[in-house]
Amino acid sequence: QVQVVQSGGGSVQIGGSLRLSCVASGYSYSNYCLGWFRQAPGKERERVARIFLGTRETFYTDSVKGRFTLSHDNATNTVYLEMNNVKPEDTAMYYCGADPRPICNGLYWGQGSQVTVVS
Repeated sequence: QVQVVQSGGGSVQIGGSLRLSCVASGYSYSNYCLGWFRQAPGKERERVARIFLGTRETFYTDSVKGRFTLSHDNATNTVYLEMNNVKPEDTAMYYCGADPRPICNGLYWGQGSQVTVVS
């Protein structure tokens, strides 16, 4: 049984920084993908970033390139999403999704973390 546990989130001022964490357990496939997705009210869920844990290949959607960074702690198998220079449009519920498939659309989900960017 794959479990995904995420933490972090909260309120942050425009231009500030915030870090989200995600740990997935219970999987055996070495190149599992962990992705960060977000959903704002009235909008569809979008994938923000993803990393394949075996190859360390990363992807960022255009709107966060240069501002968000993924990192992986081997010791704790934790993936971090560092959010820098946040903007009001980054306000959303953020979800960590684990997926063994190359498409990395999320198969197992964390509980969600609210990120609110304030002025």
